[in-house]
Amino acid sequence: MHFDIFCRVIDNYGDIGVCWRLARHLADRSPQHRITLWVDDLERFQRIEPLVKPQEVQALTAAITVVRWTPHSTAREPGEIVIEAFNCDPPVPFIRAMIARKSLWINLEYLSAEAWVEGCHGLPSLQSNGLKKFFFFPGFTAGTGGLLREDGLLEQRDRWLQQPGQRWALLQRLGVSAGAIEALQNGARQALLFGYPGAPVNALAHVLAESHTRWVLLVPDGLYADLRSPDTQRLHIIRIPFVAQNDFDRLLWSSDLNFVRGEDSVVRALWAGKPLVWQIYEQEDSAHLAKLQAWLALSPYPQDVQRLMLNWNTKNEALTQNKLGGLIDGPDWAQWQATATQWANQLANQPALACNLDAFCAKNQ
Repeated sequence: MHFDIFCRVIDNYGDIGVCWRLARHLADRSPQHRITLWVDDLERFQRIEPLVKPQEVQALTAAITVVRWTPHSTAREPGEIVIEAFNCDPPVPFIRAMIARKSLWINLEYLSAEAWVEGCHGLPSLQSNGLKKFFFFPGFTAGTGGLLREDGLLEQRDRWLQQPGQRWALLQRLGVSAGAIEALQNGARQALLFGYPGAPVNALAHVLAESHTRWVLLVPDGLYADLRSPDTQRLHIIRIPFVAQNDFDRLLWSSDLNFVRGEDSVVRALWAGKPLVWQIYEQEDSAHLAKLQAWLALSPYPQDVQRLMLNWNTKNEALTQNKLGGLIDGPDWAQWQATATQWANQLANQPALACNLDAFCAKNQ
């Protein structure tokens, strides 16, 4: 099948992060699959995939063509399957061509753990133009479209962890100091901090600095300029450059604690099988907190971990500091680690999103 995937980069990197992973996994599903990925912000795309060039059309792999999506994009014949990611309608002339082609139209929705998603996943969306259109919901249960996960991902993770030399080489390449790497080699823990503005990051730094264990905290450049480094030898705060998707995965795998944000990053942190704190995308009227609580209710995380995530998302410095301090230095740390591994393995027993989508399209197209 030939898939067209339309991606509008609203903010940050989650939109294109999801679409680029989906395009690659669909291409891997069959040597006959072809994917055209339409993206309106190639500069943002280039930060997570260095192979991207600022040109109108490029063959990024043998199976994937990237097109810069502008009001003046060159007309191209639609594929059998057209996927609009996160409610970004294809251009009207393209939709007219879809009608002539009788393309199957998929509305790839946002990730959610809310109970209503199972009832809406796979439902048709009636179109007056005669096209067949369906809602496709990613999710955490068998009644949804599943999660993005490449074939053999967890095995790839485990091979990486069995070769620590690759980890030290990656950290060196990212500019991590020799002293910080030596601390990690001698038992210090690694944390990755990737979040939205307003997170109570100084509470995090305070807790790590006071921990019984030494910590190395990795923070991408451009985030949290007001993050204060406590006057202590027990915490190294290291600024690292923005990394491509594959290196981001490896940082998650090798960190002991991951602070992540948005949709793409939380799924990748889940596959790491390590303790994580998720900062969900903030919405008006605190609608995001209901989504967060639905996700936590599905999780096997202990109550104190769930409270920590709520405190982190409500930006409560004092409660974040109190909960996190109790978790990382007490017996609850081992339970947090065990539940993180348990949930990763449990979710990996379900079919991946690209597999479900591929089968759904083959059935309905």
